[in-house]
Amino acid sequence: MSVGRTHLTHLTRAYIAEAVGTFALVLAGAGAIMTSAATGAPDHTGVALTFGLVVMACIYIFGDVSGAHINPAVTLALAVTGQFPWVRVAPYVAAQCAGAIAAAVALREILGPVASVGATLPTAGIWQSFGLELLLTGFLMLAVMAVVSGPEDQRGFSGIIVGGVVAMEAMWAGPLTGASMNPARSLGPALVSGELGSLWIYLTAPVVGAIVAAVLYQALLGRGRIRAVTAVRTRDAGTARPAVLDGGSPTRP
Repeated sequence: MSVGRTHLTHLTRAYIAEAVGTFALVLAGAGAIMTSAATGAPDHTGVALTFGLVVMACIYIFGDVSGAHINPAVTLALAVTGQFPWVRVAPYVAAQCAGAIAAAVALREILGPVASVGATLPTAGIWQSFGLELLLTGFLMLAVMAVVSGPEDQRGFSGIIVGGVVAMEAMWAGPLTGASMNPARSLGPALVSGELGSLWIYLTAPVVGAIVAAVLYQALLGRGRIRAVTAVRTRDAGTARPAVLDGGSPTRP
């Protein structure tokens, strides 16, 4: 009975970590967009860096608790490639979406309906935006896979690597699509602001891009599956999984 209670407590902590981490991502990232629209600062570079920094912080804070996915596309891609248990996918995604929605509600109450509560709104064409979000998330997922399956000494830099990719992609692609790379990050502000017209792009393209990239990474390098599955099994036995990952980034400033 004591083992069962420990396991349940561990899973509950993981779900809470995913909710709080995604809450922080949307609060800081979408909040930066709203503040920029209201005051003129931070500028676009500052918004992009905010997303990268909050992702980095969440990885180091929550990585040992939940893996710090804070992104449904990452969770699904890891499950598809055998690196995350399918039984935990639905609770993880639900926690991520709940955190994102809660953060969007908080931002609307604090700052008002500024900049559509930081919603991701494409300025490029529909299919151009879909393709760009797919590619952006795919590149982000390659970084995540490299962190998950790379050498032990590389994992200490996981937050810097993944957060850096988020910031870099947000800097150049933010003005075009919002560089979401994260269905939960887009879902929260869209629901709260009512900007639902292009939401489907951000719910589908990142998932497709992440899954394709994860499968491609394994096919090319052939090492991610064994190492990551071992990590999950070790964690189930009571040892924390190596800290990794995420995705989520900004809309236009």
